[in-house]
Amino acid sequence: MDTQQENVINYREISIEKKLRALYQLQTNDSEIDKIQILRGELPLEVGDLEDEIAGLQTRIRNYEDEIQTLKSSIKSKENEMLTAEELIKKYNSQQDNVRNNREYDSLTKEIEYQKLEIELCEKRIKEYTQGISDKNTLAKESKTVLEDKTADLHHKKSELEEIILDTKKDEEKLQNVSKDIERIIEPRLLSAYKRIRGNARNGLGVVQVQRDACGGCFAKIPPQRELDISSRKKIIVCEYCGRILVDSQISKEEL
Repeated sequence: MDTQQENVINYREISIEKKLRALYQLQTNDSEIDKIQILRGELPLEVGDLEDEIAGLQTRIRNYEDEIQTLKSSIKSKENEMLTAEELIKKYNSQQDNVRNNREYDSLTKEIEYQKLEIELCEKRIKEYTQGISDKNTLAKESKTVLEDKTADLHHKKSELEEIILDTKKDEEKLQNVSKDIERIIEPRLLSAYKRIRGNARNGLGVVQVQRDACGGCFAKIPPQRELDISSRKKIIVCEYCGRILVDSQISKEEL
């Protein structure tokens, strides 16, 4: 418990000047991390998109293959129905040789005609199913070609990304650790404000220097009195136009 108390920082004891130096150092460090992430560019997003596309293609191919198997089963079923119909036709033809009257003969003739229609319908369905298999095979083949291309592209982009990560990992981890160390001496409310401003800024700059009497972020002109207030480091001042935290140009030459 005593150790915890010793590690608690009393932010009120930290001067505004030191807070401003800490914020500037944090911004400088975070900007270096940004450069590493810019170096990676859109690769992480592209890799994610490709992985999603590949998963979709694999699902589509599996669905085609399942549909082909279903059509093959349907063809087999229709072939069995045709065999049954042919057997019945043979049976009815044989029975016609032993009928006792015209009514029985006509009844068997109708059954034979019905079974022939059944065979014709089965042949029609088999033809449709066979065409369906051909169409599904074509679609599956096309999807497999696209899948091969996408997989090769993914492999290339992953290799490229892994190479960049390998080259920059140590530097990034070191910078992230430095940022964490600096963040510890910045009170949570101020740190939260910095991160919000930085997150909303297009170039990731939440803290900027005054350069040539203007904001280093949006380049809006700063009145002389306000510039003197910034240089005095007695309070935290933000740009009236872009909301970034302003520091004087000399702060970059000072150690935290």
